[in-house]
Amino acid sequence: MARLTVYSTGICPICDKTKTLLLKWGIPYNEVRVDQNQAGLREFSQLTNGARTVPQITIDGKWIGGFTELTELHMEDKLDDLMSQA
Repeated sequence: MARLTVYSTGICPICDKTKTLLLKWGIPYNEVRVDQNQAGLREFSQLTNGARTVPQITIDGKWIGGFTELTELHMEDKLDDLMSQA
């Protein structure tokens, strides 16, 4: 099971870009489509303190933010550290 989760919708181009980058970086992820999954929408809302935009990303259930925060973590070489922690 992947440790990183992307909460997304089917009509979000930034969600698609996020998933493409994760594949490029070789980081496995789970996707939760909040537009098709009511339980996923509730989980998304709870984990993100009511965020209203997608994508939103969690690692091991800890919210890290959206696309901008993900790319910043990667550029600062902190994403690999987060992913390597058990």
